[in-house]
Amino acid sequence: YFFVVEEDNTPLSVTVTPCDAPLEWKLSLQELPEETSGECSGEPEPLEQQKQQIINEEGTELFSYKGNDVEYFISSSSPSGLYQLELVSTEKDTHFKVYATTTPESDQPYPELPYDPRVDVTSLGRTTVTLAWKPSPTASLLKQPIQYCVVINKEHNFKSLCAVEAKLGADDAFMMAPKPGLDFSPFDFAHFGFPSDNSGKERGFLAKPSPKLGRHVYSRPRVDIQKICIGNKNIFTVSDLKPDTQYYFDVFVVNSNSNMSTAYVGTFARTKEEAKQKTVELKDGKVTDVFVKRKGAKFLRFAPVSSHQKVTFFIHSCLDAVQIQVRRDGKLLLSQNVEGIRQFQVRGKPKAKYLIRLKGNKKGASMLKILATTRPSKQSFPSLPEDTRIKVFDKLRTCSSATVAWLGTQERNKFCIYKKEVDDNYNEDLKKREQNQCLGPDTRKKSEKVLCKYFHSQNLQKAVTTETIKGLQPGKSYLLDVYVIGHGGHSVKYQSKVVKTRKFC
Repeated sequence: YFFVVEEDNTPLSVTVTPCDAPLEWKLSLQELPEETSGECSGEPEPLEQQKQQIINEEGTELFSYKGNDVEYFISSSSPSGLYQLELVSTEKDTHFKVYATTTPESDQPYPELPYDPRVDVTSLGRTTVTLAWKPSPTASLLKQPIQYCVVINKEHNFKSLCAVEAKLGADDAFMMAPKPGLDFSPFDFAHFGFPSDNSGKERGFLAKPSPKLGRHVYSRPRVDIQKICIGNKNIFTVSDLKPDTQYYFDVFVVNSNSNMSTAYVGTFARTKEEAKQKTVELKDGKVTDVFVKRKGAKFLRFAPVSSHQKVTFFIHSCLDAVQIQVRRDGKLLLSQNVEGIRQFQVRGKPKAKYLIRLKGNKKGASMLKILATTRPSKQSFPSLPEDTRIKVFDKLRTCSSATVAWLGTQERNKFCIYKKEVDDNYNEDLKKREQNQCLGPDTRKKSEKVLCKYFHSQNLQKAVTTETIKGLQPGKSYLLDVYVIGHGGHSVKYQSKVVKTRKFC
């Protein structure tokens, strides 16, 4: 690229911004042919001849640079002459930007950086990083409108905003598309064969590749990079990051009038690790109590010491449903939602280790009991009927008694029934709060116990028992609970029932 400085002692500034690849560039000064200065007589040489004559002459090299930094040549007093800017991209087709001006340095449209241009990390979390930087003097001293843009990515820091835009694939931003009405460069590009747009803004160029055979020329990979412009604030919290991940952070100050930008010295940081989940060890055949927070998760590990063909898991979800996942040596074997008592069996493997993940639901915290065993015959969970409701016979209610019934199973179990007087305003919410099926008879007062009994039947239609609860007060409400207790001592509570005695008999 060529431009003319017509008078001696002219201030000159040339800025070159490589966008997505390193550049080699140099600025040279050549004497102007006599025909191009002052008045001339006779026919002028054709423009093409003048250009060829200039290119063939060796100029004086003023400045050269190789790399991908934003670099510039500044002279407060440059001689007149023809200046040549030569740029070479050695690696690949690339974008770059050039800005040249003969106006004083005070009119520089690039925003200024503060004396300390570093970006600092002031706070670090698992998914957030807070950044802070000193404000640009362009806003505070020159009173020019600016905004800051923050760029986040996982690969490296960027040295210019156009490098970010090139990475994002914003080709159109570099194709000689300055905004009209801005006039920072006095050079007459049209005189040297460039189209005149009367803008003189920072000019961007793209060396276009030649089309290749095939279905497409480019295949753009997905770019994991984020650019956020935040106005004139000089503190910003980046959120929604991944834990234990290294990120690179860059801040660019943009002159809102000229749309030109300057890069602060970027930084990088690694987000904090996730709080490590404590893994609970399960012992073969032993019931373990587990509490899972709302939307939370718990991890359990089962490593049988003996060789085994199968592993049986017994899960008792005490309140709301929970999700269980079982993996053997990393392979997913089971993923199910569990309500009440459920039994699962998975194939074994010599020296295998099982990882159990229990996930709570959105409603609230979950409580459950879990048992893992390689000997399912020694089960400590009692079997339950499909219907665990307590039925009250309304016609058999009196002022001092109530008759109830509940279902059993083919397996002989011990059943205990308890009563507790409650207020008349005992509603469904209170009832639900006491529906924790894992709370056993040991949590009840001895005075609330009515009786315990054993029963079962091979014919499931006959596996039912009735009981009359006596000694109640007239017109009072009672909460009734039935517990079934397994051979290993583990108990399960049936659904609670509220019954009210008659007030008048």
